[in-house]
Amino acid sequence: MLNKEQTDFLLINACNAAIRAGACILDIYTGDAALDFDLKSDHTPITVADRESHELIKQYLSQTRIPLLSEEGRDLLYEERRNWDLFWMVDPLDGTKEFLKGNGEFTVNIALMCDNEPVMGIVYVPYIQKFYFALKGKGAYLKRDVRPDREASFDLTQIWGDAVRLPLRERGNDPIRIAVSRSHNTPETFEHVERIRSVHAGAEIVEQGSSYKFCMLAEAEVEVYVRTSDTYEWDTAAGEVILSEAGGSVESLRDGSGIQYNKVSLHNPHFICRSKYFR
Repeated sequence: MLNKEQTDFLLINACNAAIRAGACILDIYTGDAALDFDLKSDHTPITVADRESHELIKQYLSQTRIPLLSEEGRDLLYEERRNWDLFWMVDPLDGTKEFLKGNGEFTVNIALMCDNEPVMGIVYVPYIQKFYFALKGKGAYLKRDVRPDREASFDLTQIWGDAVRLPLRERGNDPIRIAVSRSHNTPETFEHVERIRSVHAGAEIVEQGSSYKFCMLAEAEVEVYVRTSDTYEWDTAAGEVILSEAGGSVESLRDGSGIQYNKVSLHNPHFICRSKYFR
């Protein structure tokens, strides 16, 4: 179990790594060069921004001496990581398709995993300068107007100073709002949406890219998020602890259990997320 001094040290490092990576990504996003990409083995795109953000985070967090599992290091063998009791779970650029579309809906995700559960989560949305973080048992928080900065060096006082506890609302929306992926929906997604609408007439649909959907749930900007296409553990770890610390939940659509981490296969089951105000 981490003590306060250790937790503070790791929070500072994770926050500054995310902000620095966000600046790296945004420099490429707003630059003059064409946003070229390659395809990974699962046929999803990867850009120079993914690679550079990964390298920056990996190098910056190396000072913590904690191993790191990243989307761009996904080939790490299970035998090498199976006994890790503490590690970083990182998606250096979540929402690569939205990055390529130019809509700004991409994030940097960093989670600290302890005994294969997320105990710290950072989701940074550099394009709109919103910064979310959570500590297990200590709540989830939002900082606004956090500018991307390649030299970010926030200290603990600066991190906590203007942070607002989530959720931001005292009740849910009426009618409720249902979040879905902007680029990864399936017919099954909308079957679930229609089941929800059969109970909650007039429910609105909100399309959104990346793990920002977890943050919208944590804020209580939306009530429910259904995902019925492929995701990986780094897509959800940081967002899950932010949402759970804001009173929400994440459940497998298969059996209602929680998402398991550091499995042999890093694929997630299809899942449903609920805000504090939706049960």
